[in-house]
Amino acid sequence: MALKEEHLRVQKTTFKSGNEMAALAASQINFHLMGYYPITPSTEIAEFIDEMRVEGENNIVMIAGDGEHGAAGICYGAAVAGGRVFNATSANGYLYALEQMPVQSGTRMPMVMDLVTRSVSGPLDIRGDHSDLYFALNTGWIILYANNPQEVYDLHPIAVRVGEHPDVRLPVIVGFDGFFTSHQKRRVSYFEDPKVLQEFVGPQPEGFPHALDPRNPQTFGPYMNDPDLINNKYQLHLAMEAARRVIPEIFAEWERISGRRLEMVEAYRMEDADVALVLLGSAADTGKQVADKLREQGVRAGVVTLHVLRPFPAAEIRQVLRGVSAVVIGERADSYGSGGGNLSHEIKSALKDDPDNRTLVATRIYGLGGKDFYPADAEAFYELALEMARTGRVEVPFDYHGTTAATETQPLEVVRPLTREEQQSPVKVEVVGDELKVTVPPPRQMMGMPKRITPGHGACPGCGIFPALDNFFRALSGDVVVLFQTGCAMVVTTGYPYSAHRVTYIHNLFQNGAATLSGVVEMFYEKKRRGEIDVGEDITFVMVTGDGGMDIGMGPAIGAALRNHRMIILEYDNEGYMNTGSQLSYSTPIGHKTATSNVGRLGGGKTFHHKDTPQIMAACHIPYVFTAVESQPQDLWKKAAKAQWYAKNVGLAYGKLLIACPLNWLSEDRMGSKIVQAAVDCNFFPLYEVERGKTRLTYDPEAKGKKIPVEEWLKMMGKTRHLLKPEFAEVLEEFKQEVDRRFRRIKAMSEHPDL
Repeated sequence: MALKEEHLRVQKTTFKSGNEMAALAASQINFHLMGYYPITPSTEIAEFIDEMRVEGENNIVMIAGDGEHGAAGICYGAAVAGGRVFNATSANGYLYALEQMPVQSGTRMPMVMDLVTRSVSGPLDIRGDHSDLYFALNTGWIILYANNPQEVYDLHPIAVRVGEHPDVRLPVIVGFDGFFTSHQKRRVSYFEDPKVLQEFVGPQPEGFPHALDPRNPQTFGPYMNDPDLINNKYQLHLAMEAARRVIPEIFAEWERISGRRLEMVEAYRMEDADVALVLLGSAADTGKQVADKLREQGVRAGVVTLHVLRPFPAAEIRQVLRGVSAVVIGERADSYGSGGGNLSHEIKSALKDDPDNRTLVATRIYGLGGKDFYPADAEAFYELALEMARTGRVEVPFDYHGTTAATETQPLEVVRPLTREEQQSPVKVEVVGDELKVTVPPPRQMMGMPKRITPGHGACPGCGIFPALDNFFRALSGDVVVLFQTGCAMVVTTGYPYSAHRVTYIHNLFQNGAATLSGVVEMFYEKKRRGEIDVGEDITFVMVTGDGGMDIGMGPAIGAALRNHRMIILEYDNEGYMNTGSQLSYSTPIGHKTATSNVGRLGGGKTFHHKDTPQIMAACHIPYVFTAVESQPQDLWKKAAKAQWYAKNVGLAYGKLLIACPLNWLSEDRMGSKIVQAAVDCNFFPLYEVERGKTRLTYDPEAKGKKIPVEEWLKMMGKTRHLLKPEFAEVLEEFKQEVDRRFRRIKAMSEHPDL
């Protein structure tokens, strides 16, 4: 494919990060659609693409999934429909989508997905290693790997061409190191005119079946047993073998137009190397620096790095390591219990197939959880290789590098745990007839209760999570066990080896907290029934979720509700995925600005209405549902006490707390309580409860003479002030009508107990 000559001269040199270059390449290619879900450190890619979209720099349709599994399904559907499709994810997000990966490759549907590598939980760690990448190896996807931001850009158009090649027709992963490559800016060059990339990738190949041709109906993904499945996988194998031939051809074509050369296996100073390191990703640059230093000292040192992991370049590995006395393979992930990471086993297997190879091989696991790889670490690897070459032996074939002896195996106890007596709330709940009567003492008495979450956590100034949680927990009596899903509240209170929790705390990821706590609850009651534990009073079990956790975790929450476990699900709603940088969630209202619903020439914030989670949970017919805000503490205390009574005596209770997020709402730190109260007074966030199926409005702004226009609330936050401009009048009117409609509905249900 020949590009127009004038395009060849126009490359701009600047400093950009890997995520910026990924987004730029995707924008210039102009994929049809991106299905995505925010997760650190890949989230920025969707943000940058959306920023460019609202300014008219691409036409990519951005679809926010309910989780990474849903995002993968969106992408698969778009690919089946014949589109060019893009996604970006990391770590546990990739693992959550993992089930969909063989579906995409097994049906031979091309797409491109960035895997910005990150440590797989648990424990939770958001920094970079290759543990997620190694899960991708057996999915049937082609895997390309970039060592720096320049290669990130270069590999995206290459990935499209490789995946869509008629002899290949497979989805392609473009991997690169989380934070090391994704966030660090480097000197890069890119084509200013997006037509260069668009001409390079060319039109989509014709003749491949898709789902949008009703005159030629197709069946995608049929039920397939033996003997057909083995034939399907053999065809996938042949496609991978074809990719071995296709990838170098497309690498060469990219070199002709860009001047930049990529190889399946990059050999740095390996022409006469006696000792070498194999390093994947950003660490390879560190290895190269040290190799240069050793060369000056007369040591014939080299570095090998791979830009293609699938299909695995075994022949190229054999060629580059032929004649090397000793090699140390550094890996940022372990295949636990196998005596080496996946890369080591594949390299060793490749070398074994060369009868003339005598290279000694050792593996060292390094850099897990984002631990830096310094020149001193590369020097230690070379020292090991030199010792192996000198002695002709590998004393320790496999080990970890850079570990330190642990002095503590449990988080440090920096605050005294609460006793049961200290946790007795002055709020009283009585059963009077068929109703619960809640007595709340004066606020001064309530403030005397010790906090279950101590001050000193790492939340942002003005964060509304902890005032709201503190008020909620003040109304609970007795022992409490809490489970926090991933989110701001979890991250800022449990930085190892410290914990801000004075009660038993459990963590699980966004998507499975409710199921996890269900298991805890049922085990508690079963052990009590069997007499295996001695507990004087019943424990109250509370799951705390937020930051979009009731999107990705909605299914397990509904499951727990339908099973009616004796527990509380408490959602703090800050209207976005704030723990990953303020991306839109389904609780973000229409028109509100987030990092993935930008405001610009072609964009006016989020394009659809927010999810009404309390009504969804009420539809599960659980005993108790409520909404509350910290600005009305007595209302919150009453509802919290009721939630505890129902959780201990009847079944599941759900509560939603609207909380302020000054950092991402672009509001003043000190205004949080006033902003959430304004949300109540304009009817956006009605305060009500659904008790045994009966709805009761607990605060009516109009009846209290405190009703304010929606605009009064919106002008208090930078994320919504644009809605007050004339050009957004239509969105504002739609939002106001929806606010009024939902409030009228709650009020009508409150006035008619059967609704």
